[in-house]
Amino acid sequence: MKFAHLADTHLGYRQFGLIEREKDFYEVFEKIIDKIIEEKVDFVIHSGDLFETARPSPNALLVFQKGLLRLKGAGIPMYAIAGNHDMVMRSGAIPPHVIFKRLGLKVISPINTNYTQGDVFIAGLPHYPSSQVKVLKSKLADLSKMAAKYDKSILVLHQGIDKYFGYNYELEIGDIPDNFDYYALGHIHNYINDNFGEGKLVYPGSSEIWKTSELKDYNEHGKGFVLVDFDGPKPYVKRVKIDISRQFIKRSIKYDDLESDIAGIKELIEDADKKPILDLEIKDVDSDTKVVYDIIKEELGDLALMIRPKFTMAGEKSIDELFADENANIGPKELIIKQLEDYNSDEVNQLALDLYDYLSKDKIDESMDLIEQFYSEFYDKTKNYESAPQDEFEDVEETADEVLK
Repeated sequence: MKFAHLADTHLGYRQFGLIEREKDFYEVFEKIIDKIIEEKVDFVIHSGDLFETARPSPNALLVFQKGLLRLKGAGIPMYAIAGNHDMVMRSGAIPPHVIFKRLGLKVISPINTNYTQGDVFIAGLPHYPSSQVKVLKSKLADLSKMAAKYDKSILVLHQGIDKYFGYNYELEIGDIPDNFDYYALGHIHNYINDNFGEGKLVYPGSSEIWKTSELKDYNEHGKGFVLVDFDGPKPYVKRVKIDISRQFIKRSIKYDDLESDIAGIKELIEDADKKPILDLEIKDVDSDTKVVYDIIKEELGDLALMIRPKFTMAGEKSIDELFADENANIGPKELIIKQLEDYNSDEVNQLALDLYDYLSKDKIDESMDLIEQFYSEFYDKTKNYESAPQDEFEDVEETADEVLK
């Protein structure tokens, strides 16, 4: 008995507002489906955040449908739960997964919490927010009792656990029932493979780089999914790395070495198949940052899909250095900005800081007005999101009839 476990594919995510990045997420998903079929697994488990939003674009739905039908054609069923991105937190709301039930997708939900695949008990729950932890713990206890009747069992969840999540988690490690053989987790985008109880607890990580903070883990473990062999007394987990579509290059450059370092980056990327994302920190700047940015853009702009520069003036410490300094006086506003850095948006940063100021003074009405104003302006800017030229998706645009055929 061998199965594939993946999670956090975030189909439809248009990172940095770039349609090229949306297509990158589709491409790596298709590579994963290719590899799963090649491995001739018995079934597939997807542990949540299949889509980026609870209302996926037609292109995101179509890419998943093609993958699901390819698995079906190979005789490989897929079991899936909804993650926090897949769900609208509203009573009676259903995730987009249900669209594909007639095509064979086995959706694990609060109503239908478990299946059996041969002699294996597969159970789970969709994402539960921290406000519903008591309900989540109660349901986990019920699933644990059911699993005790089977020799082999799998628990599928999309939750943050304190041991791995750091903060804003929903469950403590002691809340997890310990009588399952394999714990198919999603939500954390880094790769985690740990022993738990008598089995294995695994976060396969996201299939693509969703945030640049994932680069450290990507460089160590890559992106992809896991293969799990259930034949032995304990699950054997094998990491399967899938090449992502383009490079993410992160560099820290001293202003005095700007010319030579730019030349090195240019040499590295000029023959790349796809233009990379450049995440650059320029330190000890003693000139106008606009002048420095113009130099970087002129030298590297045609070779990169996107350049994300940060500047630290001479005598100043970068945020990363400040956070590494145990004696630094880091306040809540600095923490907020640090957490939001990957959004690369001054507007989002300012919204968060203004909300912090208002909420610290219990100005609820002002906070609500600020949020409404921000989102009305934001959606005015992005209302054409779905109106991208159709030729941008020539590689995925097919009618439903063609795909089914």
